[in-house]
Amino acid sequence: MKAETNRLRGKGVCLISVVLICTIISIWSWEKTPALNISVPSQTKMQLLSENISFVSHEEAKTEAKRNEKKDKTAKQEHRPDFVDDSPQRSSLISQKEDNNRNNTTDNKVCNYAKGKWVLDNRRSFYSGFGCKRYLSKMWACRLTKRTDFAYEKLRWQPKDCQMEEFERSKFLRRMQHKTLALMGDSLGRQQFQSLMCMLTSGKKADDVKDVGKEYGLARAKGSPRPIGWAYRFLSTNTTILFYWSANLCDVEPIDGSNPRSGQAMHLDRPPVFLRQYLHKLDVLVLNTGHHWNRVKFKANRWVLHVGGVPKTDKKLATMESAKNLTIHSIVSWVNSQLPKYPGLKVFFRSISPRHFVGGEWNTGGSCDNTTPMSVGKEILSEESTDQVAAHAVKGTGIKLLDITALSHLRDEGHISRFSISAKPGVHDCLHWCLPGIPDTWNEILFAQI
Repeated sequence: MKAETNRLRGKGVCLISVVLICTIISIWSWEKTPALNISVPSQTKMQLLSENISFVSHEEAKTEAKRNEKKDKTAKQEHRPDFVDDSPQRSSLISQKEDNNRNNTTDNKVCNYAKGKWVLDNRRSFYSGFGCKRYLSKMWACRLTKRTDFAYEKLRWQPKDCQMEEFERSKFLRRMQHKTLALMGDSLGRQQFQSLMCMLTSGKKADDVKDVGKEYGLARAKGSPRPIGWAYRFLSTNTTILFYWSANLCDVEPIDGSNPRSGQAMHLDRPPVFLRQYLHKLDVLVLNTGHHWNRVKFKANRWVLHVGGVPKTDKKLATMESAKNLTIHSIVSWVNSQLPKYPGLKVFFRSISPRHFVGGEWNTGGSCDNTTPMSVGKEILSEESTDQVAAHAVKGTGIKLLDITALSHLRDEGHISRFSISAKPGVHDCLHWCLPGIPDTWNEILFAQI
């Protein structure tokens, strides 16, 4: 009886074992055989696959980001940009602060600083119009005139959709350590130069600023009311700021050196001698021209147009605008051709500064008495510069456009107007600006881009 029972139990165990083995084989075959997978909806399989990929990509992205972060830190330590201070005396706190400010302006490459609006800023004060006597011409220091309204000093330019890096004297000098910045152009370029010097000294006497004009051939010629330019060096950082007078940005020489009455040959297709001699010493160059391209100036200076080394009588150059256009394109083309030789050189062409004469010109009763800025409630939104000549000239080159035309056009109340100490009664200066004033903003935008 027991034998029979054991026999039956043995059969049952065998049967159960067979069933289990068959089940395992079936499951294994179902997983491995493609034909059996047809029963799984394709949409479900794609969803699972997509979720799996997303998960893996997210983890890999985090890992890769950490790796890149470490690489970036190492790269920054091994190779710093040209315009980052490498002085060992610079504290880590200052470095962190400056890095944070740069992070706030990471969109510098895509930010259009010409777009935006003027906003009130009562804290705005780079220097006093009563000071900065070493660098600021009296005729442009409106605080020293009979003018009584100075609200124009309290407006700050706010670019649209981006934050412009705040100008700081110490930060500028550190960034330009062992470097030279040159401005070259007309009286508006000189105003920008004087503005920058006042901003960098806070309008106060600075014992560490040395006149180095002789190093650049800028000593005043005998009988000349002023030198052809100025150059100053901040000894603490070995930073040089200079201005060279070249109202038309082309080479000018006597037609006959032995006869002063013969006139001046203006070579529209030839850069100024100063630029050819000293370009290799420059790290930042700012060019401008515009307001000397008129018949009155040409007649007074006895300028004769030359192209290719010979007088040019081409009717296409009969208009001042055509001659200016040719010169701007020539100087931009020449400087651009030099950039491969000096890869660290940054070059800007500043667009033309607007005039605001109403009812005539400077010598025919034109005026600009407005004390309320046109900028109230207005905003510059155009992507294109209003100075199309300059914009077209730099397009496709390594030279940047320092576009200040439209934003300055909104500030007609910032001119010297009838308060000029050097003009005749009734003559208004609606071309030059009061300082402190609009040119300070030009330098803020310049600083944000170097």
